[in-house]
Amino acid sequence: MRAIIIDDELNNIENLRALLRKYCPGVMVVATASSAQEGKACIQEHAPDLVFLDIQMPGENGFDLLKSISIYSFEVIFVTGYDKYGIQAIRFSAIDYLLKPIDHLELIAAVQRANLKLLEKRHNTQLENLMKMMQENQHRADHRVALSSTKETRFVKTSEIIRCEAENNYTVFHLFGGEKIIASRPMFEYDELLAEYGFLRCHNSHLINKSFVKSWLKEDSGYLLMEDGKQIPISRLKKDIVKAGLK
Repeated sequence: MRAIIIDDELNNIENLRALLRKYCPGVMVVATASSAQEGKACIQEHAPDLVFLDIQMPGENGFDLLKSISIYSFEVIFVTGYDKYGIQAIRFSAIDYLLKPIDHLELIAAVQRANLKLLEKRHNTQLENLMKMMQENQHRADHRVALSSTKETRFVKTSEIIRCEAENNYTVFHLFGGEKIIASRPMFEYDELLAEYGFLRCHNSHLINKSFVKSWLKEDSGYLLMEDGKQIPISRLKKDIVKAGLK
């Protein structure tokens, strides 16, 4: 799990980092912050799985930080030295919290619970996507493909994918708007999956969405100019297939 620690006291950050290193090797601290404002920026930049959040901080507190975020794609473990400060609300919400000084056994248990919640959340989203795919009356343009990377599983509409590019055993998805997602599966799996959604395999390393083809440049065996400005080669063996697909 990729984690962020938000606490206004440096010694608390270092102490928690040391405890995680010793007792929770499955947690990688990717950033730390000493204020709610810095914490929000870190969350937006690093998209963590888990946030260790101090409640009482100068200026905005931990609750203020959460109020300023619209989508919670991470789990939170509150860290506080004050037993009465917001603890009742946290208990009612069944959210984990740790009292300072942190007990390592409580830390281990909280991290394990957070990990289970994350796995359950991802599984639920995958099941939701499966059920949507099984609904015959759902509009094809709304179908979403699950792209699993080492960090997360993203659900992307097929209509937003401009092209795919093979990179060893990975596949790079180029999306409308310029975003790239590296999926940890080889391209041949997506070739078959996306064929009925208007995608063409024009080259061993390239799979394109016909909707985003701007023109066919007839140099050598040919190139496809895509809406994102990239020229995608057409292999000689795929030339007739591409020609039929773009007819």
